[in-house]
Amino acid sequence: MAGLEEIKNEAIDMENIPVEEVFQTLKCTKSGLSSEEAEARIAVFGPNKLEEKKESKILKFLGFMWNPLSWVMEAAAIMAIVLANGGGKPPDWQDFVGIVEVPEKHKDSPGGPWQFVALLPLFDPPRHDSAETIKRALNLGVNVKMITGDQLAIAKETGRRLGMGTNMYPSSALLGQCKDEAIASIPVDDLIEKADGFAGVFPEHKYEIVKKLQERKHICGMTGDGVNDAPALKKADIGIAVADATDAARSASDIVLTEPGLSVIISAVLTSRSIFQRMKNYTIYAVSITIRIVLGFMLIALIWKFDFSPFMILVIAILNDGTIMTISKDRVKPSPHPDSWKLNEIFITGIVYGSYLAVMTVVFFWAMRSTDFFTNTFGVRSLHGSREEMMSALYLQVSIISQALIFVTRSRGWCFTELPGLLLCAAFVVAQIVATLLAVYPTIGFAHIRGIGWGWAGVIWLYSLVTFLPLDVFKFAIRYALSGKAWDTLFEQKIAFTRKKDYGREEREAQWATAQRTLHGLQTPELAGILNERSSYRELSEIAEQAKRRAEVARLRELSTLKGQVELVVKLKGLDMEGIQQHYTV
Repeated sequence: MAGLEEIKNEAIDMENIPVEEVFQTLKCTKSGLSSEEAEARIAVFGPNKLEEKKESKILKFLGFMWNPLSWVMEAAAIMAIVLANGGGKPPDWQDFVGIVEVPEKHKDSPGGPWQFVALLPLFDPPRHDSAETIKRALNLGVNVKMITGDQLAIAKETGRRLGMGTNMYPSSALLGQCKDEAIASIPVDDLIEKADGFAGVFPEHKYEIVKKLQERKHICGMTGDGVNDAPALKKADIGIAVADATDAARSASDIVLTEPGLSVIISAVLTSRSIFQRMKNYTIYAVSITIRIVLGFMLIALIWKFDFSPFMILVIAILNDGTIMTISKDRVKPSPHPDSWKLNEIFITGIVYGSYLAVMTVVFFWAMRSTDFFTNTFGVRSLHGSREEMMSALYLQVSIISQALIFVTRSRGWCFTELPGLLLCAAFVVAQIVATLLAVYPTIGFAHIRGIGWGWAGVIWLYSLVTFLPLDVFKFAIRYALSGKAWDTLFEQKIAFTRKKDYGREEREAQWATAQRTLHGLQTPELAGILNERSSYRELSEIAEQAKRRAEVARLRELSTLKGQVELVVKLKGLDMEGIQQHYTV
């Protein structure tokens, strides 16, 4: 019983010993105690005394009333704030029950004077990556507008922080109800295009803005997260629901973002433009090769009655298809501005490329068949009497220059400055090795070809390289002609020689005005255009632009005259011009 006495006196710490030792110390098992052992334990520890513990009525009452008391205390705190008038004035119970006295008792009554109570500053900063995302979007030619339900001042400050402009208007301007006459005089369609955003809008305003932009032939995208954005998201060409958007916004959208932020939109823009560029490259190449094959072989057949082998045409098509498939994985440079299908550019470029290559093939066949140019220049044997060898030579020339055209159509600048993908280069090399070996070695009767040797193969490769060089020049010339600048220049030159007596005077005055603005530390017109007018459709009309330029020239002439008068007076008085030049402003 000594162990039980120690337990009774708390000499043994039962909480910090293993369970097995607890049962050993208590001298019992997990199944319990027998009746004799229980009586012995009661004799040592005494009977259960929990039933004798008295209940505190006060604690029981406080525990029951704790929640109602907390509500009463919160209500008292709210009442104290609402009824407080400050300045030692008694509480105003009318404020608490919502009674406001209107002197004239009609809705237009001015009521009593306002009293300044407190100022609560609120700050809801944009995401850390929003400014960079908008900057990249503007650099890609995507015009960004902010449509918010917040107040106009908040919208302008947010636009200033994001670098997207502060040309914001209230929603009343969309309905022609703006009190500002300068804004009310602008048509709604033009106002929507020129604005950087609108404030205080409702769902119907967002829908109307998207609709007006689509009517002006703009591809409109919309981002949103709430139920009020659902109509505009559905109407937009590209509806984008941001992360944590409501189910209504998600169902109305075309794209649903799964991560916070809008930077993924820029990645989507770049990816889509890369895909579009690959499709455009393939289309130009396909049109060019079709015209090149049909026109080239037709002219050879009509002039010299020389029919190209159908089997070799099949070989050219198979090797070309293998190379063309790699365009889908090619490394392309996305367009810096929104692009579209310019069918006239595609077909005109294809016609020019195809016609040029067909003519070069005809010239090669004429020089090989009817002249001794290659024999006299490079010392190779003549192929005049061998139809099969001319077939092999013609096949190799067509194969090389046709596939080399891919490197011109895939690039926007010089083809050697935009590196192609590794897969495209490998496909081109493999195809040309096969084509060269087919032209150099084998003799295939049903294909009507015979090996021409490495000498002729080298001559054909050199001829193809020479004819390949002007292709980039043709590309730039076609793009320049189709842009309209060439015809504008021609038209201006015609005016200069027929009607315009002082051609270039306005241009020289504009250059002088720009120099004067820089001299006086003013903002240059180019920089002002970048900051205030980001897109071509937001520029003023030509007449208004010329009027602005003439006014600027006149103002700067006056400024220059005043400055000259000041400098003249300074010199007459014998003052140090260098010492005060930086300390006066006209």
